[in-house]
Amino acid sequence: MKKVWLVALLLLAFILAACTSDDSDSEVAEDEIVMWVHVSAEDPEGEVLQNTVDEFNKAYAGEYRAVIEFIPRGGGGAGYEDKVNAAVSTDTLPDVLTLDGPNTAAYAEAEIIAPLDEYIEDKKDFYPSVIEQGTYEDQLYAIGYSESGVGIYYNKEMFEQAGLDPEDVATVDDPWDWDEFTEVAKTLSEEFDGPAIDMMLDDNSEWMMYAFTPFLWSHGGDVVSENGEQAVGVFNEQKSLETLQFIQRLLQNGYTTISPTEYAFQTGQYPMLMSGSWTIQELQSSYPDIEYGIMPYPVSPDTNELVSPTGTWQYGISGTTENEEGAGALVQYLTSTEAIADVSLGNGVLPSRQSSTDMIQDEVSEQMNVLIEQNQKSGRARPVLPAYPQVSRAFQQTIGGLEYYEGEQELQELLDERAQEMQTSIDRR
Repeated sequence: MKKVWLVALLLLAFILAACTSDDSDSEVAEDEIVMWVHVSAEDPEGEVLQNTVDEFNKAYAGEYRAVIEFIPRGGGGAGYEDKVNAAVSTDTLPDVLTLDGPNTAAYAEAEIIAPLDEYIEDKKDFYPSVIEQGTYEDQLYAIGYSESGVGIYYNKEMFEQAGLDPEDVATVDDPWDWDEFTEVAKTLSEEFDGPAIDMMLDDNSEWMMYAFTPFLWSHGGDVVSENGEQAVGVFNEQKSLETLQFIQRLLQNGYTTISPTEYAFQTGQYPMLMSGSWTIQELQSSYPDIEYGIMPYPVSPDTNELVSPTGTWQYGISGTTENEEGAGALVQYLTSTEAIADVSLGNGVLPSRQSSTDMIQDEVSEQMNVLIEQNQKSGRARPVLPAYPQVSRAFQQTIGGLEYYEGEQELQELLDERAQEMQTSIDRR
């Protein structure tokens, strides 16, 4: 009898071991895809990304399993970019990573990211600025999962107080030119005895390049040549000088300021603010009593061409991944119409593709729709250059230094100096 029980126990142990072995083999067969993202798990964007990855894991159960590592980005890119740079030197990059638009060329050149054209089948549904931002040397290396935009926020009550009709303002189809905008700023500044607009000129960061290049582009100028090889003879030419003079006049007349009062628009002190879509969420949650609208960018009186800034975070496939197909499947899933619509609604950002826009347009605010329309009709990506960080820094210093230069000659000398700095950085790459 004891022998029978012993045989039974051995048989049961064998069956259990076999089952355990099958489960283990099943888990091993499910390839793990590691993704790094630059936000925290508690951030609205982080929550949406996690939900989408969970849905991916259900859809690809038994084949792939994606895992997110949240690495919040600090000021100046510290934290996230530091880890990416460290991973390059130790060959420990993840399979998929997020990257800021201006980093595309540098990451592609360093082989941190690999081409992903074959995994994005419906590129025509993405806005041209998104494809432009992620393309380097005619290959798509990154794909934006949202878009960005900047507009002129205006306080309707303060406009009325200054004798301006808040319903008769600039529109995407009929924007104000620089002269009209300056006249409105003058009226507001005189009425409220202070700056008419906070243009965030105290923000010595990528904001300068991002937000102020549209003025230059609208006027027919540029930062670098189309092939990205020349800054001297491009950035320091007449169109740039005239663009700087427009911004400088706003400063010199006190219509804007390089040292604005903090939250002056949000608290009803300044009647206008130049800012991005993120401010919509801020106003809704923290300043619900401000009745406001959004206008498009002022345009050059010479061209009347509306140009607005674009570009934000993207997905890229690591250049060292051993599971490119799985990484490609994850990026494809994360940039589906539904996934991009979810990010837009959850994080208050513009969608990066037309089908996602169509899906959410009736769910977002009137103000957000102004930015979406402006983006559709006038969005332009920043230049994709390996030397972009150095070029951007020189541009930032140009805008940030306007209060210290007077007269056409001094402005021209400033442009000549900054253009040469850009050129030196470009030539070194």
